[in-house]
Amino acid sequence: MKWIFKRLHLLVSVIIVVPTGIIYGSPTILPQQLNIAVNTIDLSNMLKAIMCLYLGISCIWILGIWKENYWKSATQLNILFMLTLGLGRIISMITDGIPTGGYIFGVLAELVIGFLAVYQLKRYRSQ
Repeated sequence: MKWIFKRLHLLVSVIIVVPTGIIYGSPTILPQQLNIAVNTIDLSNMLKAIMCLYLGISCIWILGIWKENYWKSATQLNILFMLTLGLGRIISMITDGIPTGGYIFGVLAELVIGFLAVYQLKRYRSQ
């Protein structure tokens, strides 16, 4: 049980970020609830780059789940990824307005996972 709890933030992140990355990189399957119209090659290119960034970062998290010597680095990356995404969404809410419900859920999830990862890093740092 301790093994799972220590890695919970990484497991949840992989479960959420991998499908999200694939959805972002596949404009034809973007859910209409996301309210994104991909109508230029440049936007499609940007979304595919974000997809690969999400998948690459997820690979580090997977290493942190399975290999103890990667856990700390994966957790630090998780903190950076989640809290900066959450901060970016908050900035957007202030400057651009309130997005659709999926993105509001996103900011809440990113902040919760990010702060959980901070807690995990502090709790298991010495072990």
